[in-house]
Amino acid sequence: MKLEEPVWALGLMSGTSMDGIDGAALLTDGVDILGFGPKRFEPFDPALRADLRAALGSWPGAAGLDTLEARLTEAHAALAGYFPTTEVVGFHGQTLAHDPAAGRTHQLGDGAALGRRVERDVVWDFRTADVASGGEGAPLVPFFHHALARMLNWTEVTAILNIGGVANVTWIDPNVARPGASGALLAFDTGPGNALLNDLMAARGGAEMDSGGALAATGTPDRALIAEVLEDPYFARPAPKSLDRDHFDWVLPRLADHSLEDAAATLTELTAAAVGHASKIMPEAPTRWLVTGGGRLNATMMRALAAQTNLPVEPVESVGLDGDFLEAQAFAYLAVRVMRGLATTSPDTTGARLPVCGGRIFRVETPSPVIAAVSKVRGTAAAGGG
Repeated sequence: MKLEEPVWALGLMSGTSMDGIDGAALLTDGVDILGFGPKRFEPFDPALRADLRAALGSWPGAAGLDTLEARLTEAHAALAGYFPTTEVVGFHGQTLAHDPAAGRTHQLGDGAALGRRVERDVVWDFRTADVASGGEGAPLVPFFHHALARMLNWTEVTAILNIGGVANVTWIDPNVARPGASGALLAFDTGPGNALLNDLMAARGGAEMDSGGALAATGTPDRALIAEVLEDPYFARPAPKSLDRDHFDWVLPRLADHSLEDAAATLTELTAAAVGHASKIMPEAPTRWLVTGGGRLNATMMRALAAQTNLPVEPVESVGLDGDFLEAQAFAYLAVRVMRGLATTSPDTTGARLPVCGGRIFRVETPSPVIAAVSKVRGTAAAGGG
């Protein structure tokens, strides 16, 4: 991989919703986004998904994790096989536990094993260095969001809200040219995303999600419980800040006596109310909210978000982006930044003491024949172009 040239990178993302792996190719030099490539989603097989869920909260060294890590890594390698001409892989891994206050975070996945399996350079373990520098280790995507804003020539302050298992927001001033500069970004987890709602549906509704928010639309939210949740000390903390997936798992037992419709309505409104609270701690109000992640497909949640922010709330597709694969694309972008020694987080995105280039690198000694052929063609084209 030549550091001075744009490369096709592959991002692999398995998030807190734990439904499967997103893979997406991106052409980038680690600063600018120059093109979007193929995308593919591969669901976890039920046994792997169940075992990953059972391992939530586990730290390295826990019994059975070595075997589980090998299975997870192999699932990512299988998906990477659909992107044979990408030259570097950004491998997020599966977050099992996250406790930055104690200086630790755990993303399951063996980047070196993945690199040997797919015969490509791999960047992984994106969070540890940031946490070691006093940061939250999350969110990791704001630098990518800033690059998107610059690519799309935005001029107005915008908030990109990602509603996965946990919801996080990136506040962007695209008029500040460098993502690590003061005033360019502010990022933090807003509160619960889809995790509580999905857990509710799995336990009581016999489904993976409240599709489209149809169930919540027929229920009545428990606003007293929502107000109680918003008294959690997390919401009083200044940004940047981050959450473990199960930080609010105490809420579900409190909904046991509610109808399924009312419980779904409460959790949907809770996500929106937490976002409304987040809007109050931003440097200035954004002109609009763009939503990515599974939450953008929940019409009831989108209506609640518009009511809470009193601003236009649209899916990222409204500006030509793909909300199903934005995070995977982000890890492709971050992988190239790490390969080139560029910062991936800053004091304004994670609270780290200084900008951090976070990620471990596995370098393949001998690239696959496909990668070697692509590199040869590029070299010949570059030579021919003078």
